[in-house]
Amino acid sequence: MLRQRKRLDIVKNLDAYPQIREKYTKTTKIGGTLSIISRTVILYLIWKEINYYLESKLIFKFTPDADLDAKLQINIDLTVATPCARIGADILDSTHQNVFSFGSLEEEDTWWELDGNQLAHFQYVKHLNSYLREEYHSLAHILYKSNSWNYESLPVRETKPNRPFDACRVHGTLTTNKVSGNFHITAGKSIHFPRGHIHLSSIFDDTPLNMSHRINRFSFGPVSPGIVHPLEGDEKIIDDSTTMAQYFLEVVPTDIHSFVGSTKTFQYSVKENFRPIDHDKGSHGIPGLYFKYDVSALKVIVRYDRDNVGQFIVRLCSIISGIVVISGFVNHILQMCWGFFRRNDDAVHNGKTTIETL
Repeated sequence: MLRQRKRLDIVKNLDAYPQIREKYTKTTKIGGTLSIISRTVILYLIWKEINYYLESKLIFKFTPDADLDAKLQINIDLTVATPCARIGADILDSTHQNVFSFGSLEEEDTWWELDGNQLAHFQYVKHLNSYLREEYHSLAHILYKSNSWNYESLPVRETKPNRPFDACRVHGTLTTNKVSGNFHITAGKSIHFPRGHIHLSSIFDDTPLNMSHRINRFSFGPVSPGIVHPLEGDEKIIDDSTTMAQYFLEVVPTDIHSFVGSTKTFQYSVKENFRPIDHDKGSHGIPGLYFKYDVSALKVIVRYDRDNVGQFIVRLCSIISGIVVISGFVNHILQMCWGFFRRNDDAVHNGKTTIETL
């Protein structure tokens, strides 16, 4: 016990900070007012500093994509103005594999004309996506910092027309190799071979098709805030049954590092081309919809421009200590001024009393 007390006494003797006893301190109205003001300012600046730390700017960085073993998730939900029995959806990548072995798409007979709820939903998606595409550069930081981004599929039809199906809805998710590929919808069902495939109806059926289409969803990777998919909300009316509609997509891997975690997804740009098929004029091909995508060799890394936690704590400490020092200096100046005016006032009062006595 004695050794422990001696050690405590040694520690006490090392205290170099001035300690003022309470009986030597004096509270004043000026000091109390400055204490309230300084503490209010400290709380306000700490709140602003925390908001600044959480709302830091985003940094976009390009780097070579070395993740060669990753898979490419394709999310599809579109409607073609032709019954499902007359068309077929297929996808092939540059490895010549039938990527339907990684998933499947559902073909659902429906009607091209939308009912009230479906039309309102699609018009909302169309106008929202159109606005985001136009204003993306000014809204990118806001979109990436958004914590919730929920995709809503096309609502279920409430009223069913009293007529045969005249359209086909193709929807689902495929997980493919992260290489270039070609997703297409043409006449007839496909039969696969080791080095390709054929669509039977394109050989045996010359019935004109209506390839007008409405895209409710076409994206790559998991849904993430900040990513705008250009094809969603797009609707094309094709009057010529011999038209080949081509979409050329450049898919860019994107890694998003936010405050709550990291997400690996993809974004893409698109160019479109529509041309009629006329073999006599040298325009060859098969009418249909073709989505040809290529994966970029570079990827985008999105991260916050934020200091580490240690630097953040140092800034908070400097704010608190700076306000305390400044408030102490202001208190000292005000106390000196107040004492000076009090002495002058007392001197004047004493002078008047002396004159009156005389």
